[in-house]
Amino acid sequence: MTTPSIDPSLPPMLALTGGEREVLEAFLDFHRAMVTRKALGLSDQDIRRRHVPSLTTLGGLLKHLTIVERNWFRRVLAQDPTMGPPTQEDADGSFMLDAEDTLDTLVAAYGEACAESRRIAAEFPLDHVVPHAELGQVSLCWIYVHMIEETARHAGHADILRELTDGVTGAVV
Repeated sequence: MTTPSIDPSLPPMLALTGGEREVLEAFLDFHRAMVTRKALGLSDQDIRRRHVPSLTTLGGLLKHLTIVERNWFRRVLAQDPTMGPPTQEDADGSFMLDAEDTLDTLVAAYGEACAESRRIAAEFPLDHVVPHAELGQVSLCWIYVHMIEETARHAGHADILRELTDGVTGAVV
């Protein structure tokens, strides 16, 4: 039996026989990295370019996912009282870029939010349950699955936006 060649830059491929938490974390980290990689190498103007009628841009995806990370891990899971309740601006304005938003600042903020999410999640078992204003209760496991879905969905958007920007395609670009 030959050992398959596995690209070590793909976290899910390294967790093939891992436990539930390891697999969930690997898939979430993979999709987080894909969103960031799709924006790297572009100009600040490129990440603001709108190719679709909505406000969706590569920069807007990074900003939105930064807010989503903070919402689910800090506000919901950690029950951080300094976060306050979600606002309409969190939802509506999360894709809108400010004048000071650059590729570097957006990538850094997203990276920091993801690191904070990892630190917070590490404090709880997968079956840890917290109250949620609209859903009643959610577990950390549910939050992981939701974040994989949310981030993967936007990684797909980033794939398309990057291709429309400069023609670059590929899973790890």
